[in-house]
Amino acid sequence: MELIFLGTGAGTPSRERNVSAIALTLDNCRSGAIWMFDCGEATQHQFMRSPLKPGKLDKIFITHLHGDHIFGLPGLLTSRSMGGVMTPLTLYGPKGLKSFVETSLSLSASYVTFPLEIIEIEAGEVFDDGHYIVTAWPMAHVIECYGYRIQEHDKPGVLDAERLKAEGIAAGPWFQQLKRGETVIMDDGREVCGKDYLGTYTKGKSLAIFGDTAPTAVASEMARQVDVMVHEATLEAAMQEKANGRGHSTTHQAATAAKQAGAKRLIATHFSSRYGYADMERLLAECRDIFPATEFARDFAVFTL
Repeated sequence: MELIFLGTGAGTPSRERNVSAIALTLDNCRSGAIWMFDCGEATQHQFMRSPLKPGKLDKIFITHLHGDHIFGLPGLLTSRSMGGVMTPLTLYGPKGLKSFVETSLSLSASYVTFPLEIIEIEAGEVFDDGHYIVTAWPMAHVIECYGYRIQEHDKPGVLDAERLKAEGIAAGPWFQQLKRGETVIMDDGREVCGKDYLGTYTKGKSLAIFGDTAPTAVASEMARQVDVMVHEATLEAAMQEKANGRGHSTTHQAATAAKQAGAKRLIATHFSSRYGYADMERLLAECRDIFPATEFARDFAVFTL
């Protein structure tokens, strides 16, 4: 799994950053599918400058309906269609997302030729496909806003085929059932429990991607013990009152949230356009004073989970 940041700015684009969009590339169990989180203005341009392929884009999760998080959707959707991509795409987001997309397409006499599903969500489980479970969590922003926790299901250990054969259980289609930990009744009446022949399981990866938010009590539970936590750090620590008044967090507050959640890594993003790359070292130091395992995202940065 990899995170590719297509836009790391807050509010408006700058010469150094585009506005919010993050791509998550998944493992082989989903054939290299891409999920995207938010789609700010000009995201399709950023997408084209990256190694990502439109045909692999499977789902887009929208945190909230502010323009710097959704204005790129109509262009991305229609360009994907004009490019001949026919694979389905599902959008998830707050109430109003469906109206925004459909109205934008209708008023501009645009359309898409691929199957498009738009699901308006509430807090709780968004879906579980057997490989990943995604849950939505309410953020403390000025409009309805969500963060998403992506939890990969634990992977079962390797099936001990040699031991099975030594006990007179020949290879066959039942091996797939045993790999899933199921119990199989053999022709001779024996009950064979797959769990007894599996090695140590591999714990699934976990990731929490926050929407725009001031400090919120749900952060510790949403991001509890995650491998990677992505959180906004719109303003520096000294501007806490201004940040919180607009539903945003500071460097110190993002780092504190990661520390309290027991996250393994923090990737901060969504920086105000008042800050250039020359300011990043100072702001990063503010985070690391509280949570040393902090990294700052920049456009086209890639992080491996």
